[in-house]
Amino acid sequence: MITTPIEYLASLRIGTVEYISPDRIEVQLDIESPDSIALNTGTPRNFPRINGYVMIPIDLGFVVGQVSWITIQRSPYPKRSGFQDFGLIDLPFPLRKMELQPVGTLVAKNDSYQFKRGLETFPSVGDIVILPTEEQLRSIIESGDNRRVYIGNSPLISNAKVMIDPDRLFGRHLAVLGNTGSGKSCSVAGLIRWSLESAKEQLIDKTKSINCRFIILDPNGEYSKAFSDKTDAKVYTVNLETGDGKKQLEVPLWLWNTDEWCGFTKASPKTHRTTIVHALKTVRSGINVECLSKEKELSNYIKVILQAINISVKEGAPFVKRPAFGFHNSLVKWSKGFKAEEEFSDELKESLINLNSKILKFCTNRSGDGYIDYTYTREEINELITLMECVFSKAGGKEEDLLPIDEDSPIPFTGENFVRSIEANAEILNTTDYIVTLMPRIKALLTDVRVRKVIDNESLSLSKWLEDYIGSDNEESLTIIDLSLLPSEVTGIITAVIARMIFEAQQRYLKLNKQCLPTVLVMEEAHYFVKRYNDDAENTGPTTQCCKVFEKIAREGRKFGLGLVLSSQRPSELSPTVLSQCNSFLLHRISNDRDQELVSRLLPDNMRGILREMPSLPSQYAILLGWASELPVMVKMRTLPKNQCPQSDDPDFWNVWVGSENRRIDWNAIADEWQSKKKEM
Repeated sequence: MITTPIEYLASLRIGTVEYISPDRIEVQLDIESPDSIALNTGTPRNFPRINGYVMIPIDLGFVVGQVSWITIQRSPYPKRSGFQDFGLIDLPFPLRKMELQPVGTLVAKNDSYQFKRGLETFPSVGDIVILPTEEQLRSIIESGDNRRVYIGNSPLISNAKVMIDPDRLFGRHLAVLGNTGSGKSCSVAGLIRWSLESAKEQLIDKTKSINCRFIILDPNGEYSKAFSDKTDAKVYTVNLETGDGKKQLEVPLWLWNTDEWCGFTKASPKTHRTTIVHALKTVRSGINVECLSKEKELSNYIKVILQAINISVKEGAPFVKRPAFGFHNSLVKWSKGFKAEEEFSDELKESLINLNSKILKFCTNRSGDGYIDYTYTREEINELITLMECVFSKAGGKEEDLLPIDEDSPIPFTGENFVRSIEANAEILNTTDYIVTLMPRIKALLTDVRVRKVIDNESLSLSKWLEDYIGSDNEESLTIIDLSLLPSEVTGIITAVIARMIFEAQQRYLKLNKQCLPTVLVMEEAHYFVKRYNDDAENTGPTTQCCKVFEKIAREGRKFGLGLVLSSQRPSELSPTVLSQCNSFLLHRISNDRDQELVSRLLPDNMRGILREMPSLPSQYAILLGWASELPVMVKMRTLPKNQCPQSDDPDFWNVWVGSENRRIDWNAIADEWQSKKKEM
């Protein structure tokens, strides 16, 4: 009968330390240590086992090590305690050895144990290695504070509950990675559902609703089925079907900023972008270029030119020889629009004469034979601006109209007015020849019946959009945005607009309220939208622009209460910036070598052993590691009922082939539904 602590430790002994370094410990197992099942820890347990845990007693408690490999070495004779036959028998004998990765320290505290990552004191060669008891194992797996959400069980540790802290899981971004069919979508749906259920159970005032916000960007249309039982969930889709409870997805084109318009149109930064910027400033200021009087048209013309001159001055173009030539030519072309009409007042005509005289003087000073210096002095530029401002005021322009207008402010305008504004500003800026490739893309977008309902809504208010998609005060807001029916050429830019608007709303909420609004943004199939890109590319397309938005969210979202959850089957295609900002990972089965290599680089060297099990993980099993877990742990995710799983089942080929499942085919119905979209207009 065991009577002392020393005897109790001796009963749990399995081997001794033979080699030790800061990241690796080698252990020689005793001859008497268990071969397959350990019976001396309270309950039968598999031992030795890869990725299992053992302990080494030290002064402060126990060093916890994770088994990374086990091997057998041949010994020339049996080394068994109590036997003195070393010189009599000369036969090879197997000795088992294993390697441990030190992961933390287990300390006794108030009749229980507390696990901490990292080691303050290392063991020494010759120290004994013991098996942890059931209580100690659970203390290791169930370590950490604020364990609030139950997500699964650990198959290696007697099915101990694996629980997480939502602040850690969502606050510093989570990546759910794994091959298709490995259970990623169910894990994401489960994390959302289990978080909501746990919050309801621990709600302080049971008469109120939990105050949470989850926004799911769903490119495959999987998640509406997973949350069909939640009547308060808002599902937005491209083409509504009557009676299905969904709402029309609306991302009006006036929400798009300059970068998004340039990304969609693949605009050149040197020619197209300037025209788009001025066009956006015009339409956001409420000017309709088709309804202007002659005087108002002149004041708008002067206003655009003043903006262009200010941009040129900031860039230093008039003061440097080569750019100054281009500035001078632009000024000459602009002057052709400074014409005095019959109906103009005498004061306006006089101010136009003064302006044209000054420009003529500039041109005379920069003409003649031989070398010509086209640079301008700051005094000349200031004189030019003063005369233009005089014309602007005489033409009815107001001083506040000259104040800088943010071309990215979400102020409503129509697509038709935007097209006219681009054409008018191109004439003013002499870029008409350059927008030939730009205009067809914009006009094709505005006439595309597949997205007309999504982008064309001038009457929608910004506050209503924010309330619909992010949520109102003190409500359980679960928003599912179904992007599956969007045309591929606009899916990326629509996703970018939604993500950026959510991020900027979070920024402004913090600025006004001095506290953040916790919100979780979930991106399914992230490798399509957060795809790595070439920084050297001059023109950024929709995919690049979308990735840049998520990179900004990954870098700065935590400060504004916006957590990011990425789900992807190809981590090697994800942006390194976004992936490096994810502090927690839920890794399902990953079999691709490139993907495995990338994931392994995200971990410290002494934690990579557990990742070797990724290629053989069954469906529903995953490895949780990072900020949300005190140490990497394998977890069997909780099972979701069939009706709560996303609609991503594998197709049943055999059952359909043999007739156990029926499939009716009515291509006429599909064709009618498909073509009806084109008949709406």
